[in-house]
Amino acid sequence: MLAIFLDMETTGLDQSKHHAIDIAFTIVDVSTGKEILSYQTIIKHPLEIWLMHDPVSIEVNGYTFEAISKGKEVQVVKDEIIQLFIQAGIKRGSSCFICQNPGFDRSFFSQLVDVYTQETLNWPYHWLDLASMYYATVHRQLILDNKPFPTEFNLSKNAIAKSFGLPEEENRHIAMNGVNHLIACYRAVLGL
Repeated sequence: MLAIFLDMETTGLDQSKHHAIDIAFTIVDVSTGKEILSYQTIIKHPLEIWLMHDPVSIEVNGYTFEAISKGKEVQVVKDEIIQLFIQAGIKRGSSCFICQNPGFDRSFFSQLVDVYTQETLNWPYHWLDLASMYYATVHRQLILDNKPFPTEFNLSKNAIAKSFGLPEEENRHIAMNGVNHLIACYRAVLGL
């Protein structure tokens, strides 16, 4: 099984008016742990798109208009993703996406590669989240240990990392930093 560990940075949280400005993914063969390939790029947008950004989101990821104006055009990014997924053998049934927040990432990913193209290429439609994996693992262990489930339970990626003695994700949220941190957390949660 191939897992596409993916993270995106955007101009805001609302996919109806905001856009992806940084995408990164690493494809891992989860049966062996071998990393197949990685990709990261900044995505170029015109000033009118940039001007609709959410200041809080930009404070988190630290991007500027100058930085994204040096990025790649959306069509180029789409073509590169398609080529890399074909090269890696990404297809439904033998691949899945893994993210921290798949609902968010999937909506912005679909701005780059529309859902009909994804469907035509038979790409996976399963987008799994690290928090659910962690939740299930902890819940199962509490049942085995005959312990009650806590009334409060933090499912942030940084909280998951902390529970395994891993460092938090770097403060400036760059997509590849998110991917690398996600993979480290995944390996810790599943004991790989």
